[in-house]
Amino acid sequence: MEQRTGRSRRGEVLGAAFLMAASAVGPGFLIQTSRFSAEGGMPFFYAILFVTLADVVTKANIWSVVGASGLSGAGIADRVQKGLGVVLTTMIAIGGLAFNVGNIGGVALGLSAATGLPEWIGALVGGLAAAGIFCFHSAKRIVDRLAVVLSAIIVAAALAVCIRTQPPVLETAASLPQLRTLPGMFFPLITLLGGACGGYIPFSGAHRLLETGERTPAAFRRAAVLGASVSGLIRLLLFFCVIGACCVGRAFLSERAAAIAGAGNPAAQTFCLAAGEWGKRLFGVLLLCAGLACTVGAAYTSVTFLQTLHPFLARHERACILGMIGISALILLIFGKASTFAVLAGTVNGFVLPLSLTCILLASGLRSVVGEYRHPLPLTIAGWIVAALSAVLALRSLIALFA
Repeated sequence: MEQRTGRSRRGEVLGAAFLMAASAVGPGFLIQTSRFSAEGGMPFFYAILFVTLADVVTKANIWSVVGASGLSGAGIADRVQKGLGVVLTTMIAIGGLAFNVGNIGGVALGLSAATGLPEWIGALVGGLAAAGIFCFHSAKRIVDRLAVVLSAIIVAAALAVCIRTQPPVLETAASLPQLRTLPGMFFPLITLLGGACGGYIPFSGAHRLLETGERTPAAFRRAAVLGASVSGLIRLLLFFCVIGACCVGRAFLSERAAAIAGAGNPAAQTFCLAAGEWGKRLFGVLLLCAGLACTVGAAYTSVTFLQTLHPFLARHERACILGMIGISALILLIFGKASTFAVLAGTVNGFVLPLSLTCILLASGLRSVVGEYRHPLPLTIAGWIVAALSAVLALRSLIALFA
C-alpha cells in the first residue's frame, strides 16, 4: 500500500493526465488548428487562448465529479436522469469511431510522410500497432507510459519548428483589436472546442484514473489541469508554427496563409513551408505519434462508455477495444478521406460538449452522486459559462450550416 500511495500513485496520475492530453492531440486537432490559424491570422491567438481556458474549466469540472462519485461519465448521466447515460454513450461512441478513422489515417499519412510508404500500408501498420498494445497483459500501464512519451515527442517537434520560424510573438499579442473583424468565428470555435474537450476526450484519463482506485477529487482536478495544459501548449505551439510559416520578417503574407488554409493537409503544408523536406519528415513523425496516441485513447475511452450498456461488453473489454480499432481501420481502407472524418468528428463532439458538461454540473450538487463532496463554487460558475457558450456556439454553427 505504501508503494501505491508514493511513486506508483504519482505515476498513475501523470499517466492519466497525459492519456487525456494525447487523446486530444490527434490528426483532427492538427488539421483544425492549422487551417483555422491560417484563416484567422494573428488575432486568432485569442481564440486559441479562449479554447484552452474553456478546456481547462471543462476537464477540471468533469474530473472532479468523476473522482468524487467514483462513477463513469455514463453512470453520472444516468443518476441525473435515467436513460441519459445511454444517450451520452451512443453519441460518444459514434464520435469516437469517427475520430478513430481519422486517427488511423493520421498514422498512415505520418508514416508515408516520414518514410515514403504507401498510405494503405500505413493504415494497416497503425491499426495493428494500436491493437497490439492491448494484446499485452499490462496493456493499460503501457498506454500510460506511451501517452507520456508520445506527448513529449509532439511538443518537441512543434517547438523545433517554432524556433526555426521565429514567429512575431509581440505583434501577435498586440492583435486583439482585430479579433472582432474576423468573419465566421462560430464554426472554428465549436470545432476547436469539440476537438479539445468534446465527446470522449475529457473522460479519457478520468476513467483510467478511476480504474486505479484513486478517489480524491483534488488529485483528479490536478491531473485534469495538467493534461489540459499540455494539449493547450501543443495547440499554441502549432498556432505559432502556422504564423511563423506565414511571415517573412514581421509581415504576415496572405498568400502563404491561403496556401496553408487551402491545402489538403494544412499542418503538413505548414511544416513544409517552415522547413522544407526536413519539415515534411518531422511532421510525419509528429502525425504518426499523434495518430497512434489518439487511436489508443479513443478506443479505450469509447469502450469504457459502451461497457456500461451490458455486462457482456464489460466482461469482454479487450475484445471490444480491438474490434473498434479494427472497424476504424477497415472504414479507412474502404472509404479513405481521413481528414474529413477527423474534422467532422471534432464538430460532432462540439455538440456533445454542452450535454456532457451540463450533466456533470447538475450531478455536482447531488448528494446521491458525490456524497459529502462540495464542488468549488468558482469552478461551477465557470463551468456553466462554458456550457452556455458552447451551446450557443453549437446552435449558431448549426444555423450557419443550413443557412
